Amino acid sequence: MEPTLSEILSQLGETRADYYNAVSPAIVQSSNFAFPTVAAMREALGDEFGTPFYTRGFNPTVAMLRQKLAALEACEDALVCGSGSAAVAIAVMGFLQAGDHVICVQKPYSWTYKLLNTLLRRFGVETSFIDGREIESFEAARRSNTKMVFIESPNSMTFELQDIAAVAAFAKANKLISIIDNSYSSPLFQQPHTLGIDLVVHSATKFLNGHSDVVAGAICGSKAHISKLFAQEWMTLGPSISPNDAWLLMRGLRTLELRANRSADTAALIIPELEQHPKVEHVYWPFSSQNPQRTLAQKQMKRCAGMFSIAIKTDSPEGVERFCDSLRHFLLACSWGGYESLAFPVCGQSQSVSYTNSPVPWNLVRIYLGIEDPALLRDDLMQALEKV
Repeated sequence: MEPTLSEILSQLGETRADYYNAVSPAIVQSSNFAFPTVAAMREALGDEFGTPFYTRGFNPTVAMLRQKLAALEACEDALVCGSGSAAVAIAVMGFLQAGDHVICVQKPYSWTYKLLNTLLRRFGVETSFIDGREIESFEAARRSNTKMVFIESPNSMTFELQDIAAVAAFAKANKLISIIDNSYSSPLFQQPHTLGIDLVVHSATKFLNGHSDVVAGAICGSKAHISKLFAQEWMTLGPSISPNDAWLLMRGLRTLELRANRSADTAALIIPELEQHPKVEHVYWPFSSQNPQRTLAQKQMKRCAGMFSIAIKTDSPEGVERFCDSLRHFLLACSWGGYESLAFPVCGQSQSVSYTNSPVPWNLVRIYLGIEDPALLRDDLMQALEKV
């Protein structure tokens, strides 16, 4: 019988008998592990993927977390690393070589764009960035040397989606590796692997951790794909997470369902009012009535996370700044997924820093709704809009 969501979040993979029956998972804060005989050491060294030998490869605390994340994404296995960017880089690099071609959606996370457009280009890998909202755009971009499809559905600024099942079918039909960044939805609201995607990557910093105190990434997929990545890129580059951070992530997972649903509930209450507000030009949210892809979003997402963007109706960046500077209960910061509500204005970014070939509107502010009182957050947004 498959474990329930509650069992995955709070019990799966946690061994208590070996750790004095402690209720909280044990932190095995050791860099290496000793053996009673040379034969036992030799055997462990031959299986660093599944046996404690050196924590860069296998650590008991991290192994508990790997099992939970794989189960959440309905995958066979997972790797957990020091950042979401590291997870993307390991997953992408593990299946490419010089001369290969990648198809990627045109508004990925900025460091994903830089990986594909700058770093891998130095080693002879080419990338075509496409709109991706229609499956035909993937076929039009395919070349004889195409090896990979990378999608982000939805992306984390303007929230365009791709038909995940259709992209997965396209990739399989053409023998391509398919990868999705599922950080926005989390496995609670969307499971791309069940729709046919090969590898699911996360910035575990976001909803999975949920406390704004860990930077981490995850790669989830089949045992074959994960073991291949482990044996080459993973062990060579050494991006492993610390046992202490793995423990913090497991602590965060215990409340994932509560936190993500609370944030989503608040968004569902506030967004309809923002859609009608005279100072809001447009609301970007997958389940918004203003989203032409709403039907697709509702088809492949169980719920919609509590992060969205609004385009402020103003003639100058100063209007956007007045809105942001007037917020009393939103912190001006990047990221999302924690307790605290956040606002991230596009105009707050340095004009000299641009990693995407499809810039977002200058008057856009991304809003993340934390788990504070919904009425408090609603009133704060409304009073700040009056300052525009």
